[in-house]
Amino acid sequence: MNTYGTLFRVSIYGESHGKAIGVLIDGIPAGIKLDIDLIKHDLDLRRPGGMGTTPRIERDEFSILSGYFNGYTTGTPLHVMIENTNTKSEDYEQLKKHPRPGHADFVAEVKYKGYQDYRGGGHFSGRLTAAIVIAGAIAKQIIPFHISSKIIQLGSETNPSKFDQLIETLQQEKDSIGGIIEVKATSMVVGLGEPFFHKLDAEIAKIMFSIPAVKGVEIGDGFHGVHLRGSEFNDALSDASGKTTTNHSGGISGGISNGNDLVIKVMMKPASSIGKPQQTYDFNQHEVKELEVKGRHDSVIIKRAGIVLESALAISLADFYLISKAYQ
Repeated sequence: MNTYGTLFRVSIYGESHGKAIGVLIDGIPAGIKLDIDLIKHDLDLRRPGGMGTTPRIERDEFSILSGYFNGYTTGTPLHVMIENTNTKSEDYEQLKKHPRPGHADFVAEVKYKGYQDYRGGGHFSGRLTAAIVIAGAIAKQIIPFHISSKIIQLGSETNPSKFDQLIETLQQEKDSIGGIIEVKATSMVVGLGEPFFHKLDAEIAKIMFSIPAVKGVEIGDGFHGVHLRGSEFNDALSDASGKTTTNHSGGISGGISNGNDLVIKVMMKPASSIGKPQQTYDFNQHEVKELEVKGRHDSVIIKRAGIVLESALAISLADFYLISKAYQ
């Protein structure tokens, strides 16, 4: 449903053009001094800005409604809310019966029998990732690991110096593009993960795939490992701590963290909402017709996604970290 986690439990709610979105986090230990500036910093990284991002600018000012007192977490559920203030819902009326190709418009209409909030993509919108970023920023204050991300590929282009030129071309063509983000966690410990069905890599993949537009997740070498033999892929131990000479497995062995850096590569598809006309089925006219999407959208959503994927990883690691503490 809309909840992730065992001990660090994160539930999100809201719609893109609803009154508010938010997150409820249960399982935060009491006495954590929250760094409010870190939450604001991470939200700023997610906000639009520059070529390829939407002109819809939300302030993302949040209110902590419970679970926080005198600067510290209380141990009870933490509720954080963000009001939506910049919406143009009229741009989405046509999409209820003339759904966007590649978007959740059609499947949501069928699954929820037409009762869904379709404005701005509703509950399927990337707007909801602001709630995930808040939860991730709080998770970062619980775990002792450092998390970072970077775009390593945009379409078929792997040279970062050519990214802006590619984005400019896309905007002129009213099209979109996907790419790959590498997310890392360093200063890791050995032992996070609960095989068989609660493995670390399985849960990381689960939360990553929960992020809108994610279509592929690789741990370590991922699919590239098919080109290597066992003698090449095996990560040989170099000392008693478990450090290895290589890291083809991306820091996870048998579903358990092995102390090396976690390395995850995430593929995000091109945004569905594009200005370029597309031929797709119109349920009002009962025929295939041209659709030109209106509204304010990202042509390169991956530019804003790094902090979202970092947050998703932080949430998963916070859950496993608290589980490991419980066992100790």
